[in-house]
Amino acid sequence: MTRLRGGAVGQRLVASCPGHWQTTTMISSVRVDGSSACLTIEGPTDTAVFQAYVGEVLVPTLCPGDLVVLDNLGAHKKSDSR
Repeated sequence: MTRLRGGAVGQRLVASCPGHWQTTTMISSVRVDGSSACLTIEGPTDTAVFQAYVGEVLVPTLCPGDLVVLDNLGAHKKSDSR
């Protein structure tokens, strides 16, 4: 991991750092006995990505009686996602 901050007493700190600086998103579900469905994408999560995860990755792993709890992410609030 590259440091993002540093100190140079009495002078301006200038340095370069390598990296592509892109967003990698991981979406996962957790069960009492461990993780059940994971998805990793290059880029941010939006409603379309979340709906694809639910429909193609999460739903096939659900068993009768399973409970799905969502947080307040905007992609979770769309009526199609529920």
